Amino acid sequence: MTLPKHVTIFEMGARDGLQNENARIATGDKVRYIDLLSRTGLKWIEATSFVSPKAIPQLADATEVFARIRKAPGVRYPVLVPNLKGYERARAAGADAIAVFTAAAERFTKRNINMTLDESLATFTDVVSTSKRDGCWVRGYVSTAFGSPFGDVVTPQMVLDVSLKLIEMGCDELSIGDTIGVGVPSQVDELVPLLAARIPLDRIAMHFHDTRGTALANVYAALLNGISKFDSSSGGLGGCPYAPGATGNVGTEDVLYMLERMGIETGVDIAKVRAASRFIAGVVDHALTSKAYQAMEAADAAPIS
Repeated sequence: MTLPKHVTIFEMGARDGLQNENARIATGDKVRYIDLLSRTGLKWIEATSFVSPKAIPQLADATEVFARIRKAPGVRYPVLVPNLKGYERARAAGADAIAVFTAAAERFTKRNINMTLDESLATFTDVVSTSKRDGCWVRGYVSTAFGSPFGDVVTPQMVLDVSLKLIEMGCDELSIGDTIGVGVPSQVDELVPLLAARIPLDRIAMHFHDTRGTALANVYAALLNGISKFDSSSGGLGGCPYAPGATGNVGTEDVLYMLERMGIETGVDIAKVRAASRFIAGVVDHALTSKAYQAMEAADAAPIS
């Protein structure tokens, strides 16, 4: 299949990235980070999650963060909601784009959101129907699509079954996630055509973590299979609190560098993404994992001979 001419990047750093940081990050720093990302040309920036503060203390300031960010024209700021209570909080804060989260693996779903897979789908049926009635855009996450940290067997058919249920609920878009970074291109080649036979490709995004260094290879495999929407995290920030050993989502700079060199348009300014990553690196006080970010920062810092 021919490669897409344009790819949409869905920035995950402010939510999927920061939720795994151990040190508490000031609300003002989160707002500044999102505001910097808003200047890059990104059209989708997941801002925060309206989960219980007890579940993820790092995101306890969701309402304040969402209220304070400068919402740029043409940019949407989806938020993750776990249930109707979270949805109501998100709506009260002004959110008009939401995401719900389930998995293809039963044990992971139980550990992650304290529900069985069927319970999570039942819960999200109410959330999605309510949000659509209110005029919201809705995204559905299907995590652990390539493997689970708790030994669950995950097959492409299982991923398709969950995906179809989310589409039937009314989700506008699906994000199919390699939550723990175990996937390889041959799995992408098997899964994407199975999904595409039942779900339009323009309603499917892929979400690859780079735990084992295969994320960019998986992005390329997905491109060859017609996918043109990808989740990424500036600097490679992140992980998953409920997936031991998982590292961050594929770095936004890595994806942008590869796509630009391949002649695929994104509309996103990599230098401005780097500026946002540089800022948040100073806040979290540790090195970021994106290889392109590291290389470009090192090149800029090198003395001119």
